[in-house]
Amino acid sequence: MSTHINAPEGAIADKVLLPGDPLRAKFIAETFLEDAKCYNEVRGMLGFTGTYKGQKVSVQGTGMGQPSLSIYVQELFQFYNVQKAIRIGTAGSVSEKVPCRSVILANAACTDSALQTQRFGLNHYAPVPDFELLYTAYNKAKELKLQTVVGPCFSGDRFYDENETWKFWKKYGIIGIEMEAAELYTLAAEFKRQALAILTVSNNFVTQEETTAEERQKTFKDMMQLALETIIE
Repeated sequence: MSTHINAPEGAIADKVLLPGDPLRAKFIAETFLEDAKCYNEVRGMLGFTGTYKGQKVSVQGTGMGQPSLSIYVQELFQFYNVQKAIRIGTAGSVSEKVPCRSVILANAACTDSALQTQRFGLNHYAPVPDFELLYTAYNKAKELKLQTVVGPCFSGDRFYDENETWKFWKKYGIIGIEMEAAELYTLAAEFKRQALAILTVSNNFVTQEETTAEERQKTFKDMMQLALETIIE
């Protein structure tokens, strides 16, 4: 057990999907996993383990933002020996060419988080995913005929941003704005684990198109299936 995950030894698989929303974790467990069992309810941050195509897979909610994700991912890596972690979440597109419901494979994650400053000071670390997971996800997406884009994201600490900094990041080739990938990639580098962020576009800052909360919770099945197919490969 760890401070925030109340799971006994062996309850968590070495392959874990990481939605921010714990209710999305519940939905994935009930929809995709066989014999799924809940191993964590601490602070309402649900975690489940079951099997997908015969392989043991877990799904753990992480909450919103990098500080929250950092707690759960560190404990999964440090105390439960998780080897592969795929974030499945949402992002806001900053490109007219990346509409709502597109799937982004984040090949890098810029950030403004103080977590990076605390670690690296004046140095500038470049958080990137595991190439093997990225390559596998890209090819699986082609097999599944998903509308998929590979590109860099920005992991911001502020959700409500009246300064519209997305316009600045768009100038430098960022295609999606989200809140967690940079910390996931940094922790994976520290612990020598494999990590990837697969993101469904929930809104487009340029066109103002948006999805509903219910869609974000229940209908982003393409991203979920892609993550599962990738993590068991």
